[in-house]
Amino acid sequence: MITLSNVSLRFADRKLFDDVNIKFTPGNCYGLIGANGAGKSTLIKILSGDIEPSTGDVIITPGERLAVLKQNQFEYEEFEVLQTVIMGHTRLYEVMKEKDAIYMKEDFTEEDGMKAAELEGEFAELNGWEAESEAAILLKGLGITEALHDKKMSELQAGEKVKVLLAQALFGQPDILLLDEPTNNLDLKAVQWLENFLINFENTVIVVSHDRHFLNQVCTHMADLDFGKVQLYVGNYDFWYESSQLAQRLMGDANKKKEEKIKELQSFIARFSSNASKAKQATSRKKLLDKITLDDIRPSSRRYPFVGFTPEREVGNDLLTVEGISKTIDGEKVLDNVRFTVNKGDKIAFVGKNDVAITTLFKILMGEMEPDTGSFKWGITTSQAFFPKDNSEFFQNSELNLIEWLRQFSPQDESESFLRGFLGRMLFSGEEVMKKASVLSGGEKVRCMLSKMMLSGANVLVLDDPTNHLDLESITALNDGLIAFKGTALFTSHDHQFIQTIANRIIEVTPNGLVDKECTYDEFLENTELQKQVESLYKK
Repeated sequence: MITLSNVSLRFADRKLFDDVNIKFTPGNCYGLIGANGAGKSTLIKILSGDIEPSTGDVIITPGERLAVLKQNQFEYEEFEVLQTVIMGHTRLYEVMKEKDAIYMKEDFTEEDGMKAAELEGEFAELNGWEAESEAAILLKGLGITEALHDKKMSELQAGEKVKVLLAQALFGQPDILLLDEPTNNLDLKAVQWLENFLINFENTVIVVSHDRHFLNQVCTHMADLDFGKVQLYVGNYDFWYESSQLAQRLMGDANKKKEEKIKELQSFIARFSSNASKAKQATSRKKLLDKITLDDIRPSSRRYPFVGFTPEREVGNDLLTVEGISKTIDGEKVLDNVRFTVNKGDKIAFVGKNDVAITTLFKILMGEMEPDTGSFKWGITTSQAFFPKDNSEFFQNSELNLIEWLRQFSPQDESESFLRGFLGRMLFSGEEVMKKASVLSGGEKVRCMLSKMMLSGANVLVLDDPTNHLDLESITALNDGLIAFKGTALFTSHDHQFIQTIANRIIEVTPNGLVDKECTYDEFLENTELQKQVESLYKK
């Protein structure tokens, strides 16, 4: 168990937390959520001991081991992959090195023998004989093949290093596991493996993630960092979100009888209890949900931007035809004879193991890159708006303030008051609109790009990983905006829930062709025949 007792953190000009008191207990997975800048990663660093709080204490049950997902990919460059994973259990690794050093001695003494015997006993108690096989199993589950296990970390690609550091955190069944954005740079199979691992993990987990599907799958509780405090809620992210929205409605209706409010709460809890997707968690969660009272449901201080796309004209039946597009980049064929037709009302999610292939396809369709062979044709009634993965060219060295920046993309040359109002809905209020575009954060730039798209009035949206850099509130707003959009969308994302709730059609892009199916994302993943077809195309 890990406990925060009267923990506060103050900087010179602001207070981040104030007298936080909370217990994280074994058998539970806590999703730590909060608006950007609320201090989620900072709290993880306080829990891990990397940052000292201004006041209060972090208390860990004596004898329990804490493991943290490291963020520095270059920390272990000179170590072998398998060795790096085992280093996640510091004491076990120390025992292994000390034991090996003694056995390497040429003048082995009786005292050395006694020390070696002592270390051998501790090594066995720490399950040292199983260490290499456990590390190998973790690596394999995350997609690191056996051929890489003896290589140095410096020889691995960035995405592979992330997986090794994740395996390091998971190694040795830690009593407390701290994970800050563990799904970043993970492919779908690795995310699914991690979900299953955490669902079956019997100790304490505290995780920060912007992946709502992941939080919904693994979390038994949400720890909401809001108003400088941490409030615990039973249930997953969807339960927390819906309960906070319910609390706002109940507070807004002060005259509503308490009995009616309680009925609404009971109905809400019953719906979530019955919809839990994982039986193991659903059983324990339902017992806790049933104990919730009206006072346990609290509104959030979160601010959600408004994202809404309104087409200026309705699109005709001819939208887009792609005929045999191929493209080679740096000697590697990323697109091979790509063919598909877009139908009216389609919202197509493009998925695949190679993000470069999808980005290349989108750039070709938007006229930013030429195909080596093949062609495409947009229908005459279509108008397109593009969200590129790399938006740096729109902001680089820009001396324009946000009003001036947005006016560039306003077809009606709108007034300052209109643009101020528009930016206000995207959470740029007051004097924030006078900031220079060049100094914006990643998330702020994404919100500006979405504003640009909304002003376009396009009836076809092409979005390349639009959820990157966004907080959960902005992802939710964009998600809702695309569900409500009356036009056609072509998009890619690593956010499972984003794809599942928006797309009516999935196209998997492989090096040897497409797999194209009109269905939801979950149906696509659960269709055994489709998945066999996908794998065969990757293996060709």
